[in-house]
Amino acid sequence: MEQKINACNNLLELVGNTPLIKLNKIAANLEGNFYAKVEGFNPGHSSKDRIALYIIEEAERRGLLKKGSTIIETTSGNTGFSIAMISIIKGYDCILAVSSKSSKDKIDMLRSMGAKVYVCPAHVSADDPRSYYEVAKRLHEETEGSIYINQYFNALNSEAHYKSTGPEIWQQTNGHITHLVACSGTGGTISGTAKYLKEQNPNIRVIGVDAFGSVLKKYHETGEFDTKEIYPYRIEGLGKNLIPTATNFEVIDEFIKVTDEESAHTAREISRTEGLFVGYTSGAVMQAVRQLEEMGEFNEDSNVVVIFPDHGSRYMSKIYSDQWMSDQGFFDSKNVEEPQKIEFLK
Repeated sequence: MEQKINACNNLLELVGNTPLIKLNKIAANLEGNFYAKVEGFNPGHSSKDRIALYIIEEAERRGLLKKGSTIIETTSGNTGFSIAMISIIKGYDCILAVSSKSSKDKIDMLRSMGAKVYVCPAHVSADDPRSYYEVAKRLHEETEGSIYINQYFNALNSEAHYKSTGPEIWQQTNGHITHLVACSGTGGTISGTAKYLKEQNPNIRVIGVDAFGSVLKKYHETGEFDTKEIYPYRIEGLGKNLIPTATNFEVIDEFIKVTDEESAHTAREISRTEGLFVGYTSGAVMQAVRQLEEMGEFNEDSNVVVIFPDHGSRYMSKIYSDQWMSDQGFFDSKNVEEPQKIEFLK
């Protein structure tokens, strides 16, 4: 006789319903109340679990996937990990075109999850045949029976967050949220979440975080895709050298840009002060909050929700490596944090 056991059938039942955690020490000198939606609590350790599961299950409903089918995607790492994880559970093959800007940790994780990985040069134009966008398209054309997730231009990307992240935040704040601050890469997270929240209260301020070297902020302000804005930067999963149709610019009130260096230091500070081991883009969103504070964005009645998209374990060879930080010139007179020494007992 089978015993009644209180257990999940598999990891996929753990996707979503991530906690909202009050930020205390790092927000101590800021006006208002600040809360982090910590997406590292998803089983794949990032918000991308939400879109990967939603898009794959929608493809199943449409009859586009069957056992043994191949899923192909363009990724900076997190979406790829989520797809690889889900593919294992559901019985699909997984091929990923990954930007060379992705950390070695991310690439190694993808391979460890059984994905076939193609590492493509990061600093080429989106229409270059070597870009990870074009490589993924070619692999899709060459692989019979495959589907291409195409998160940058897939409306299901933002729909996943409209149906999950937005309602969760509204419920967790009891409708008292005044600001949403979130990084924008594909734009799915901020667009879907913002659409839902603004339907509940159109006065909620939605602020997108962009990188220097990305085109999103200027496009939002002017409608112009300016290639002069594009140059190499280090943050993964933030900003773009194209305009993703998954981004709904109409629900975003403002964009603010942050630097690679300040974002890296702020991520490390979150870990040291809040005990939350977060990724590079989490540092970026918290750095944006500090800049917004200086601009007078918040007051004592502000209830600000920031989205921390992923876990710090993805960045051990980057922002959590003292050697990498030093190599980038990130330990300097402005940021005087010194690499910590390890003491070996004899």
